[in-house]
Amino acid sequence: MKAGYRKERIDRGIKARTDDIFAIASYREILYLAGPRIFAVLALLIFPLLANITGMYWQTVAFIACIIALLSLSWNLMFSVGLVSLGQAFFFGIGAYFTGYLDRFLGLSPLYSIPLATIAGAVLCTMIIFPVLRLRGIYFALITFALPLFLMRIIEATGMLGGTEGISGLQRLPGITFSLYVTVIAVLAVTFIFLRLFDTDYGLVLRAIHDNDMSVLAGGLSVQWYKTQAVFIAALPATFAGALMTLHYRIVGMPTFAVENSILPLTAAVLGGPGSFAGGVLGAFILVPVSEMLRAFGTLRIVMYGIMLLIFVVGLPEGIFRYAQRKYFQIERIVPLEEEKK
Repeated sequence: MKAGYRKERIDRGIKARTDDIFAIASYREILYLAGPRIFAVLALLIFPLLANITGMYWQTVAFIACIIALLSLSWNLMFSVGLVSLGQAFFFGIGAYFTGYLDRFLGLSPLYSIPLATIAGAVLCTMIIFPVLRLRGIYFALITFALPLFLMRIIEATGMLGGTEGISGLQRLPGITFSLYVTVIAVLAVTFIFLRLFDTDYGLVLRAIHDNDMSVLAGGLSVQWYKTQAVFIAALPATFAGALMTLHYRIVGMPTFAVENSILPLTAAVLGGPGSFAGGVLGAFILVPVSEMLRAFGTLRIVMYGIMLLIFVVGLPEGIFRYAQRKYFQIERIVPLEEEKK
């Protein structure tokens, strides 16, 4: 006899024939699989061409969203190795100040200053963080949270690198459309590279460190060395974001180390789904426009970010992206429960 009902989830679209081989039977299934990806990529590539429709204000908002997306990708890679960072502003600020120094004092063009600042900044960040990679959990998070604040106080007290006034009068980039296209291409490239990276054996080791670093250590691999490599790779998009934003606004100063530059990427990652690279990008493109709408609240926006973090950590811990992905690839139906006849 029937007694109650239950939810049944059914996969739709492409069916797996084995653990790692998929059979594609029609163009409809190909479109079903690739459609969302193609739509997202085309939307990002077409948006910079719509300046006459959207206006320069929303073009700038999209540029900032791309910058936060790069920082969120950086945060997600570190999280995937078990390193919870609360200081993405540290990487962002280092890349920004490197670019300002190379431009103002060495006179290098953006063609050279941006890549040099990206790599040199990532190397410096890795060297500074290396001694604390043995720390775990909240202890590592507190160190990363303190680093940008520490550098702010050093710059303020010593007056180095322009002190509280910063470094201004830097070379100009061609315009907002150019800057937006560069960041869009960077976001797409970094997302693709990170996703492919974690599909390799190397990425499997990084995920294993997140799940159980003692088992990796027992396998004869150096956990700290792999974490060092992960920090360097994660720092690259963050230092690039700082370098590009510096030349876009032609000024760099202490605000690059502001707490907001650490909270926004973290909130975007949690909003989209921790550990999900595409989710972090989606979270950034949701959060930044909302942040602009809350600009009238001033510094109270930080409180709003905290409330959003609390809501999603408690109410939707998997994040918007993974929730939408699950709903897209599965359907739910109510089926009756059957009791065995006694």
